[in-house]
Amino acid sequence: MSAPLTKTPNAGYRFLRGIEPYSSGVTAEPGWEIVHVTLARPLPWYEGMVAARRFVEQKDRERHSLCGFELRCAEPFSMEGFIAFNREYRALLEEWEMLVEDQNPVARTNVSPVESPSSGSMLYGFSYTEPSDLMRPTFVVAGGGELRGPLDSKQIVRVGETSEEAMLEKARCVVEIMCERLAALGNNDLLTTINVYTAHPLRKLLAEVVIPGIPAAARLGVRWFYSRPPVKDIEFEMDMRGVARDLVVELAGCTLIDSCGSS
Repeated sequence: MSAPLTKTPNAGYRFLRGIEPYSSGVTAEPGWEIVHVTLARPLPWYEGMVAARRFVEQKDRERHSLCGFELRCAEPFSMEGFIAFNREYRALLEEWEMLVEDQNPVARTNVSPVESPSSGSMLYGFSYTEPSDLMRPTFVVAGGGELRGPLDSKQIVRVGETSEEAMLEKARCVVEIMCERLAALGNNDLLTTINVYTAHPLRKLLAEVVIPGIPAAARLGVRWFYSRPPVKDIEFEMDMRGVARDLVVELAGCTLIDSCGSS
């Protein structure tokens, strides 16, 4: 039995509860669809989130329609550093009055590129809802690594190990998490994008874990980002989505008091 979803008032989506800084994923309500946006050029995370808000407001949508963010960090955080960043991130969503029953409804992925990392945390993409007559469900499965439960290094699967056997076990944990979330939000046939984030060799992990566990991976392929998860000692992360519209948008960085344009 899949986990229950929580409705977001007037935002056009329901969410799968996660932990304090982010939800486990989101799915559009009937009469709505989730649209995914990749930034043509990443922006510093705060400026980028404000620019994303301006983008949806210029489409006559409220800020509450923002239902997912994708971040890139300069390097993996310590667990304590990650928790501190999450407090700052959640505080912005609280300021925007986006929490529901004190839960953060917004899905998130946050990873660290191995090559050409930025100097700080950046916004790479986001998702939002729009009214739609699309008949198929649309959804975003939030990023997840080989950690179950609270943000505690003791919860990391095979912590400190990167042998082939350990990596297979880590990947199995992540695929299980993805499938649990997918069962609540959509289904395998509705997937349109499957992302893997790791700095480790991928072929065996794909052949023995990802494709058997997520059959759509054989049909769609898998996008491999040569990246590390956002916390030291987490080695493998995935996220997924099923959308009808995937946009690339140029956004101008701004603050809330600026006039911010988009195209």
